[in-house]
Amino acid sequence: MPSEHIHFVTGRLAQHTLRDMLPALAEQVGFNYSIDVLPITVAALMSPGWISKHIQVPHEATRVLIPGYCGGDLQPLASAVHLPIERGPKDLRQLPAHFLLDPPPEDYGAWDIEIIAEINHCRRLSREEILDTAATLARDGADVIDVGCEPGEPWPQVGDVVRALCEAGYRVSIDSLHPREIESAVCAGAELVLSVNSTNRAAAVDWGVEVVAVPDQPKTLAGLDETIDQLAQAGVPLRIDPILEPISFGFAASLGRYLDVRRRYPDAEMMMGIGNLTELTDVDSAGVNAVLLGFCQELGIRSVLTTQVINWTRSSVRECDLARRLMYHAVSRRVLPKHLEPQLLMLRDEQVLETSRDSIAQLASEIRDRNYRIFAADGEVHLINRDLHLHDADPMVVMEQLRYSGPNGGPPKNLDPAHAFYLGYEMHKALTALVLGKTYQQDEPLDWGLATRPEKRHYLQKRSSDQPPPSPCEPRDDAS
Repeated sequence: MPSEHIHFVTGRLAQHTLRDMLPALAEQVGFNYSIDVLPITVAALMSPGWISKHIQVPHEATRVLIPGYCGGDLQPLASAVHLPIERGPKDLRQLPAHFLLDPPPEDYGAWDIEIIAEINHCRRLSREEILDTAATLARDGADVIDVGCEPGEPWPQVGDVVRALCEAGYRVSIDSLHPREIESAVCAGAELVLSVNSTNRAAAVDWGVEVVAVPDQPKTLAGLDETIDQLAQAGVPLRIDPILEPISFGFAASLGRYLDVRRRYPDAEMMMGIGNLTELTDVDSAGVNAVLLGFCQELGIRSVLTTQVINWTRSSVRECDLARRLMYHAVSRRVLPKHLEPQLLMLRDEQVLETSRDSIAQLASEIRDRNYRIFAADGEVHLINRDLHLHDADPMVVMEQLRYSGPNGGPPKNLDPAHAFYLGYEMHKALTALVLGKTYQQDEPLDWGLATRPEKRHYLQKRSSDQPPPSPCEPRDDAS
């Protein structure tokens, strides 16, 4: 028999959904429960102080679960009921995940792949632009800032730029084949040289830093073994990059060359320049970065070179930082890289949570105020209050219906311009969720993973712990 008894606190509008959900969930998880429906329509507007004046906890309860939106200090409530108090999810539809999804392991987040982030075409940028870009890349997770140079004559200011970056506290690499350019950068503090082949390997002996050995001809790996041998005999520390090719120019074969090099040099440090795929493929970069980091993790490639020049790769460094942690955990634990890193799910949500049409209709029949609630369900945007239930696949149609839903076929009395703007904004968020397969929750931002921007709540305002909830007309119910 379950030893735990959870006392769920909710409001009038959410009680039906909660009662429908709990029997199966309690059996699956293994707990007993009771439900306390407090005298408030919108459960999300409760405060701990207000709850303590109305809650009735059965003697068999072992803990109390209150709505996730309930802000403020929980200790006074815990002291009043002499039980642990826990906030549930903000959205009642997330209650199964709250109980059933295992939290990430305590040691999740370790990594062993270094991110080298290139600032492209540095000689075209001002010193301030380079330092600002470096700060952004480092904040997003870059371990080394790579100074990208260009073919042709050496860049006279490369040493000054490298020195400025080092003085600002960054580890720096130099991406050049020109020995004079490289020498200036190394003297100024660069610790890694990208790249070395037969054209400059003789000079690399004198630089005194680690280098990346690359083939003269990537498709055949011509010259790579000779470069590795010469550098190794001279005691130059190195990592090997067989060069990742873009799709339609030998991508699959280039992956095979990484496998081949790892077989021939099982203990060598290796690097992969992943920008050749992310920058040159019309696809959002997060998934590409994750797959390539998984490949690197399995093969023991301990550094990647990335850049974020083209718009669809603008968050590549952050994506790589999350992906290296995900893949380290998956490979080291021999588990799937799944249900661990929601921030990499950007375009679509892990699970779409929708309120059923029947539940929306029931809610509409029970509402006693004129405030509008918005839902996304079954391909349509729904707008309800005590007087109406409008719905259509096009939010503009719903707004047109609303315009003529008031007295004498005119607009409702509570539809002022500011309110209309808010409703239009929220309904188009709901439409976006329907189109992309995302969960919509009124007054909350859509979940874009690592790119999510917080939004200020316009109708669900935080209240102090001793301030009673508004009555009789609360703004809306979140089913939480």
